[in-house]
This record gives sequence, C-alpha cells and structure tokens, in this order.
Amino acid sequence: MLQGQRTLGRLFQQRVHKTPERYALGWIENNEVKNMSFMDYHNHIEVLVNAFKKIGVNVGDKVAILGQTSKEWHLLDLTTMFSRACLVPIYPSYLANEVEYIFNHSDSSVLIIENDKQMEKILPVINNWKNLKVVISIQELSEETLKKFRNSHPYYSYKELIRLGLDELKTHPGLLDTHIQNQLPEEVASIIYTSGTTGEPKGAVITQHAITTMLLNVEKTIQGSFTPQDKTLVFLPLSHVLGRCDSLLPLAFGWQAVYAESIDKMIDNIQVVKPTIMISVPRIFEKIYAKVMDQIEQGSFLEKQAFKWALKAAENYFGKIDRDLSPTAGEIIEYNLAYKVVFSKIYNRFGGKIRYFVSGGAPLSPEIIKFLRYANLTILEGYGLTETIAPCCLNPLAKQIPGTVGRPMGDVEVSFAEDGEIIIRSDALMKEYYKNPKATEEVFHEGWFYSGDIGEFTPEGYLRITDRKKDIIITSGGKNVAPQKIENMAKVRPHITHMVVIGEKRNYLTALVAIDKESFLGLLDELDLPTDCSVEDLAKHPKVRELIGKEISHLNEDLAQYESIKKFTIITEEFTTDNFLTPSLKVKRKVVAERYKAEIEAMY
Repeated sequence: MLQGQRTLGRLFQQRVHKTPERYALGWIENNEVKNMSFMDYHNHIEVLVNAFKKIGVNVGDKVAILGQTSKEWHLLDLTTMFSRACLVPIYPSYLANEVEYIFNHSDSSVLIIENDKQMEKILPVINNWKNLKVVISIQELSEETLKKFRNSHPYYSYKELIRLGLDELKTHPGLLDTHIQNQLPEEVASIIYTSGTTGEPKGAVITQHAITTMLLNVEKTIQGSFTPQDKTLVFLPLSHVLGRCDSLLPLAFGWQAVYAESIDKMIDNIQVVKPTIMISVPRIFEKIYAKVMDQIEQGSFLEKQAFKWALKAAENYFGKIDRDLSPTAGEIIEYNLAYKVVFSKIYNRFGGKIRYFVSGGAPLSPEIIKFLRYANLTILEGYGLTETIAPCCLNPLAKQIPGTVGRPMGDVEVSFAEDGEIIIRSDALMKEYYKNPKATEEVFHEGWFYSGDIGEFTPEGYLRITDRKKDIIITSGGKNVAPQKIENMAKVRPHITHMVVIGEKRNYLTALVAIDKESFLGLLDELDLPTDCSVEDLAKHPKVRELIGKEISHLNEDLAQYESIKKFTIITEEFTTDNFLTPSLKVKRKVVAERYKAEIEAMY
C-alpha cells in the first residue's frame, strides 16, 4: 500500500524499488515477446523526462497524444505525468475537426503524433492551433510530410528524444526523482475527453490523487489474487479510460503488460504472449462467441450433437454450483469429459494460460459469460465511466453473478437517486469538467457523482445496470422500456450483429437490425446466393428476413408484452467508429435514428 501522498510517481518509485528485475513491459517483434524490466522502465522514462525538459515541456503544460496503442504511447504518457505536465489523450479515429476541438479546448501546447497518416489528417487545420509549441512523432515521419510543417513548428522524433535525453541526463541526473518528490496529489494528471453519444465531448479533469486511488482500489479489491507472475496483453485504445487503466496496472500489481501489435492482430498475439489476465470490452467477446457458434453451426451432425451434450453437462454442473449445491460424482465426471472433448479447444484459443478476463465499457450478455465460463474462462464484469477513471465496481473473484457488475471497489460508495440513477462517492473521481462549470454542477450534488446510468442492487449486494437514463424509451402508453437490455439479448442471436430499438412516444416498439455477411457464409448454398454476394443481396432475400423474424420471435418470448419488437427493418451499413459507434463502441442512437428516419417512419 502506498504510504503518504498519493501520486503516480510515488507509486512508480515504490514498484521499481520493490521488483527492479521483474519484467514490466513487453512488445512483439518477429513473433517473439521482447521484455523490459522495471529498472529499465524507470531508466527509459528518466531519459524521456530529461528530453522533455530540453525541448521546453514545462510543469503544468498540456500534452495531447494522437495515436494507436503502443508501448511508446504508454512511455510518453508516464513521462508527461512524471514531468508534472498533463496528458490529453485523443482517439486515433477522430476526424481533424474533432482533434482540433480537443487540442484547443484543453489548452494543449505539445502534440504527440503517431505517424504520417495521423499527421496528414491534421495538417489542414494545424495552423489554427495558436498554443502549439512543439510536435513529437512516435514513428519517424517521411520527408514529404515533414516539409509541410517543419518550418512552422519545432519537431522531434521519438528517437531524437532518446538522444537528447541521454545528453541531458549527464547534467541533470536527478531530474525524475526531483519531479516525483515535488509532485502534489492535487495536480492534474490528465484531461480525458468523453466519447459521448451526443454533443461536444467534455474533458474530465483527473488529479494525481484520483488516478492513484483508482489503482489502489483495484489492488485492494483483488487482495493478492493478481500477482507479479501475471501477464496482460494490452490492446484496447489507450485513449479510452479502460485501456489506460490496463496500461497502468503494472504499477499496482508488478506484473508485465505486453503491448499487442494492433487490435486486428490481437488473436494471433494471444498465442505468442499467452496472457494470464486480459482486459477487454464486450464487443470482443461477442465476436468470439459469434465465431464459435458459427463454426458449430457449420460443423457435422456428430459435432453438433457433441456440442449439445457438452452444453447440457456444463449447465447441470454450474447450475448446482450457482445454487451453492455440490454436483454429483456423475455430473463432475460428465463435465470434465465435456471440457476435455469440447470446451478445452475454446480455452486454448486464448493461449492456454488465461485465469481471468475483465470486461467493462458496456454490458455483456449473461449468455456469453456463462458460455465462456464452461470453457474455464472466468469473466469478471465491471463498471466504470471516464468520470470514475475506469473501474469503480467489479465482480468478485470468488463468485461472479452474470448480468451484474459486481460490488463497489475500495473506497467507492454506491447509492441511488429517487429515479434509480446510480450515484457514486469516492476519491477516485474526476475533479470537474474542464472549463465547463455548468456541466460539472449538473453531475455533482453534495459530494455524489450522478452517473446517468439506471441500476439496482441484487439481494447479494451486486450492482445491476438496467440502462442509460437518457436512453430510456417512454412509449405513448407511458411504459418505460430499457432498450439496452433488449439490444444486449439480441447480440447473442446468431445472425444479428447490432440492434437499435425504437419506440419513443410510439405505441409499440420496432427495431433496426444490422447484419453482416460473415454470419451467413454457411447458409449461402441454401439461400442460392454466390460467395461474392453483398450484404444488400442478403438483406433483400426473403429467407434472410424470415430467419431474422424467427430470431426476434425467440427474443420476444423472454420479454414483457410492451417490450416486444413488433416490426423490424434490416439495415446493411456496418457499424463502425466512423459512423454509428463511439470510440468506446457504444451505439450513437440519435445518429442511427436520423440516418434511418424514413425506414423508421415506414414501420409506423
């Protein structure tokens, strides 16, 4: 436990002192993991801190970073915060005008950019950035890109920073330690802009004390079950608060964080890294589940029967455990055999070493949690927001309840407003929204943060999220409908990729259903469609419509009459962060509803 003032610098120093030789970081080169010890980690950051001093990054400066997840992103993140400056992460998928808004609104003066592609994107607007005093690139930029801005803005590559830092270190050997000693808990470590589904993003101001408390809350909750022997594969965007938390956890647990080559190579990288713990978002698990179910669907009659038998054996075994009963000897033998024959293959897809998955960012279907659990893949579902600096609740390691996000962590207190809104009190909370006192006042009342989520406690004291307050649909009959619950149930249907429920002030619910080609590949012969058919061809096919109709009927069986979907329209656009998804993969409902206005009206 960290003694004295809570700052990331002190937590870092303590960790390096405790386990200097253990691996802190890893990355992949030529299908091999390269490693960096905690002492090397310290020395590398010390070089970069000196380089920052040399190029004029001062205490209190705002440093914006625009790039994909990489070890360099993380090292520059810690360098910024240990230089007593403030890091402002920007999603790499943002358009030039969105990058410009965050850079200027946050009063940033330093820009860290990943590569030519990101630099080319912002070149048309960069001259409007009055505060910009220096540009740093993670990868070397081409001469062609450099000549477009080098004369107007000082520029350094990552390699140059290392060279400058090594020179500077000779004359300022104690600079990192001095910065850490002088670091104050109330200093701003980061301003994280929300990827909200509506309006301009708001900048959550995170202090050193708050971000350190979040890490200590995680450590306290886990109580020794995560150890320095563990290893994570970091692949989520570091610009998202959950990915950032993942990258900082080695400071609390002393484990190694290995950086994936990219999110697309994540599945291949798992086999190389063999992580023991992985932090992810529901969309990743949903894709894995859909792929497994699709392979089973396309398997032989015998394979399908074996899977059905294995599923039944697992349901019987875990059903007893969940009711605090002991499975019979026969049930234990049958499940062990089912695991060996069927489920172990799924487990080994994740490198064969996974102990825990942690899922956050959005609700995960209980059906997927149970399915992965049969394959010995334990998912700890958690809950958090940008404003709570990632996790504030987590399912306990001893007993997870699917469909809940667990219990409050560390110093976190959770209560509810009169309308069921979840309210949170903790030292691990943002201080305010940057330059937005009105928005700050709206979410803070008497020390409690109003989350905008609706929820309840189960009898066991686990938090269950039922919906976003602003997403609740009120029908013309006055019924309150939580669309997220219905959409979440739809995601486990084999041929539904996304569903958006419509019904505000209407007398019944309808849905826009997004499909993709991949989930229909095994049916193309039956549909009499060529392999090069388009998603549009599928959407128009009467048998596809019939299939989706049946899946929605199955869905309706588990819903109240007023929650059931009466009509649906199949849409063919892929949901991506370029159109209908926020960078944290939440659906932008208003954008979807506006885009498909005519189709929605046709259903009424």
